[in-house]
Amino acid sequence: MNNNYFGIIMAGGVGSRFWPLSTGDYPKQFHDVLGTGRSLLQSTFDRLKKIIPENQIYVVTLAEYSELTLKQLPELSPEQIIAEPKGRNTGPSNIYAAKLIHEINPKANIVVAPSDHVIMDAPGFIKKLRLALKESENKDILITLGIKPTRPDTGYGYIQFLAEGRQALKKVKTFTEKPSLELAEVFCESGDFLWNAGIFIWRAEVILNQFKKHMPEMYEAFSKIEGLRNHETRTKAVKKTYSLIPMISIDHGILEKSKEVYVIPSSFGWTDLGTLKSLYELSDKNKDQNVKKGKHILTYNTTNSMIYTTQNKAVIVDGLKDYIVVDTKSALLICGMDKDQMIKTFVSDLKLNKGEEFT
Repeated sequence: MNNNYFGIIMAGGVGSRFWPLSTGDYPKQFHDVLGTGRSLLQSTFDRLKKIIPENQIYVVTLAEYSELTLKQLPELSPEQIIAEPKGRNTGPSNIYAAKLIHEINPKANIVVAPSDHVIMDAPGFIKKLRLALKESENKDILITLGIKPTRPDTGYGYIQFLAEGRQALKKVKTFTEKPSLELAEVFCESGDFLWNAGIFIWRAEVILNQFKKHMPEMYEAFSKIEGLRNHETRTKAVKKTYSLIPMISIDHGILEKSKEVYVIPSSFGWTDLGTLKSLYELSDKNKDQNVKKGKHILTYNTTNSMIYTTQNKAVIVDGLKDYIVVDTKSALLICGMDKDQMIKTFVSDLKLNKGEEFT
């Protein structure tokens, strides 16, 4: 393996659109939602270690999940957990991780991967990573893996690329956040748009220079943690830094501004497991197109629905079509399949009206 290869697994999200399976105490990346015997976080680590040394894979997560992360990934040392004092989106996560890794190895070439995605074709994924790492090794560029869309999905961001040339690496023209259905249909028909998977490859030096150019204030704020070896001193400095910086994604802060962004069109069975509907779509279905996850579930006159219980009790459902039913120890969700994007709003309302006990 190449000793300059490093991995960053982004595992700090709460996954509120996956509620009530995902909660603040136990977010979805720590769940084995597909029944494979490995959590989403563990599966992400399993893929990256095929190309990156285990001791050079880091996990960025909230400080409150550090212990849980180490429990699920005992291969890691505590130093491989990059603990954030609060969630400030992926911009701060990336510069913080890049700063620490650059201190360790100034030649570091980094793969950034979300912890909650499903990839069915792991060899195909690794093949694209090898290509991206090779391309970024000697070029001052930022690379993302874009997924060839299979449908006009409004839940994903889109990347438009310049189609000229036969090379696998394409220049990025535009980024578009979650579009309307009409616009998503146009994107899919055009052939030069890809889903934004949030998987990035770049050298630590290059991404830090991009922060210095496009977000100089954030770059300066994180420069104050450089060289701090004492754990207590560094923790205190990081907390102060996070209290001063804005909440911003790496897409908005850097990628949409940079002229050095490239994409590799990819197809390796990728799914962003962002919503319960996406879990339904990925799961095996019976003759009525229902997904049943639980030991004692009976359905009548019910089609195209998901019934998921984590409890050892009988669940009987009658007369539903296109519905999501999720029953956990602390909550019950009954929601139309087409309303899955509203679950985040439901959770916000629940916090406002009932406190954080159930979220």
